[in-house]
Formats: sequence, C-alpha cells, structure tokens
Amino acid sequence: MPVKKTRFKKRFQVALLLETSNAYCRGLLAGINGYLRENEPWSIFLGEYSRGQARPSWIRNWQGDGIIARIENEATAKAVAASHLPAVDVSAARLLPELCWVETDDIAIATLALDHLQGCGFTHLGFCGANFNWSRWRCEQFTSLAKQRGLDCHVYKPRYKIKQPSWESEQNNLGRWLTSLPKPIGIMAAYDIRGQQLIEACRRQGMLIPEEIAVIGVDNDTLLCEMCDPPLSSVIPDTYRTGYQAAETLVRLMTGHKPKQNTTLVKPLGIAKRRSTDICAITDPEIAKAMHYIQQHSCDGIQVVDVLRTMSISRRIFERRFLQVVGHSPHEEIQRVRIGRIKMLLRETDLSLAEIAKRTGFEYDNYLSYNFKRRTGLTPNQFRKQHHKQ
Repeated sequence: MPVKKTRFKKRFQVALLLETSNAYCRGLLAGINGYLRENEPWSIFLGEYSRGQARPSWIRNWQGDGIIARIENEATAKAVAASHLPAVDVSAARLLPELCWVETDDIAIATLALDHLQGCGFTHLGFCGANFNWSRWRCEQFTSLAKQRGLDCHVYKPRYKIKQPSWESEQNNLGRWLTSLPKPIGIMAAYDIRGQQLIEACRRQGMLIPEEIAVIGVDNDTLLCEMCDPPLSSVIPDTYRTGYQAAETLVRLMTGHKPKQNTTLVKPLGIAKRRSTDICAITDPEIAKAMHYIQQHSCDGIQVVDVLRTMSISRRIFERRFLQVVGHSPHEEIQRVRIGRIKMLLRETDLSLAEIAKRTGFEYDNYLSYNFKRRTGLTPNQFRKQHHKQ
C-alpha cells in the first residue's frame, strides 16, 4: 500500500528591517512576536540597526516572502522597492507611499499630552521638536489644539537639518530657549530622548522641575525615563498593537489577499505619569520652592518645620498660601510624596519592607505599614502582590 505523502505548510521567510537600539522598535518586535505566537511562525531575518543606518543591499536579490521595514532613508527605500516583495512600512518618513503603512497615531499622542499638561493647570505650553515627520505632526496638532483652547504655546525648532550638533551646543540652545519662556510652563518633548535633554538643560539653568517647567515625553522608554532626575512622564504608544497589525497586514499580502486598509494608525495607551509632571501649575514662587524641596527631601524624614527653614515667610502665612494653591496642607504633601515613593519601590523592586522603610524616612517598617494602609487601604504586601512588575 503506497505511503501517503505529508504536505507541510510553507514557512514564510520575512526580513525585519527595524532598529534594535530603541524601546519603540523593540515594542514593534514584541507585537510581531505576539502575532507569530498566535499564528504560524516565520523564519526571521533580523540585523542590528540604528536609526537612519543604511540597510543591507542583499534585500534587492533576497528570495524571501516579505518585509516589514522602518524605511528611514533612501537606500532602504530603493532596496525594498527593488525586491518587489510584499512589504509593510512602519516608518513616518513615508518614502514609499504606495506601501501599506502601520504607524502610531501622532495626532492622538499630541492630544493626550496636551490634555495632561492642561489638566495640571498650565496655561503656558511649549513643544520641543526634532527633525522627523512624527515630530512635525505632533507639533502641528499640539500647537493647533492649544490655539483652539486659548492657551499660550511656544515651539522649539532644531536649527540643524541633517547633522546633529554636539551635546554641549544643543544644551546651550535649549538653555536659551528655556530661559526665554514664561513660567510656570508645561512642555511636550517630541520623544523621550528630547525630554531627557530638556530636563538636563533645566538643571543647568537652575530651573525647578516640575514647579517651573513640567516635561512630558513620548515612547515611555522606562529605563530612560527613570534615569532622568526627576523621572520623566511619557505618553505610552501601543507599539505592541502596531507590530501586531504590521505582521497581520504582511500575512494578507504574502497570501495574495487585499489588506483590510492601506493605512493603520494605532492610538496610544495612555500616560505614564512620573515626577516631571507631578504638579499643579504654581505661580506663587514661595510655594513652588516649597513643593520642590518636598519632592527632593520628603523621604529624608522631614517635617513641615524643615520646609519652613527654606522660606522667607511665617508658618501661618505659608500654610495658608500652601492650602490655597495646592489644595491640602504641607504635611499632607510630604506624606503623599512618601507614599508615592513607597508604591514605586514595592512595584518595581524586590527590596524588603525594612529596606524600603529606611529609604523613605520611616524608622520602623511596622510604622511604614500602618501609614501605608491608612492612606491606601492596602498593606504593603497586598499592594506588592497586586502591582509588582514581574
């Protein structure tokens, strides 16, 4: 009796021309991987690239099945076009407009950032951009929306076109711009690296963050945001969904089906709020200085009397003005900041409760537990079980 031959389903060979050097593209890769885990795996061709780097010339003659590419330069565009393979573009540069395009929704990103800064009470706003399409689109939406809402808006446009200036030169440029702005002001940085540069420029100029200048970035590159001092708030793009949609679109193309749509714009997930925007806009310079001191020293075990030593006004006047501006007492603000720090350490570290108590100004861990439960309704262990990052 003849043996029946088993027919194996073809395994697609796909080239991923994506940077591996930033969190945004690693999010895209995670989304692509998520699609593959739910469906059929591919044979992947993935190199190590950085933004703008020319892609390998082998793509022109490669005998694969499809390409997902962040087409950021002419060399990559020519290579992808010459391959005549099904391809999906995940770059805002749009160098091959005929390709299916999957990208983040920059209008929604800018709207979310402006809503956040306006919600913090800022009537003076700023946008600090970069020379990329996504930055220009975000800037256009941010400034247009600010104008519609009657808000004052200032824009920093990079002076360079191609070659980026030295770190010192750009810090000087940013410093001059920041000095010229009204205070307090909320600024949207085009992306997290720009946000980090802004925070450093503020520090050099002696400007208080977030009391004088609040900063929000885009991409939520967790490591970069947490390395900033203070940590950087950031819009969270849905890079997983973007990568997933790109993979799904490519499969339709490789199997001879029409894509559901030629352009897919994926809305952001929300905002990761950190200390760089953890403020209500404060025009009272004495209260702004007090808020900054509390942010910097609340975990050193300070009391209201320690804050008063930095003031040039009496305790009665200080507490009355603080309550009017902030909405609660200086003591409540000290405790709020301490509890926020405890939450972060419980969520993001494996430190013991005793060690967390030391780092947040509590002499005993049981006193920390008592205060934490009184303010959150949960014990520290309960909070950690619910929120700890694996």
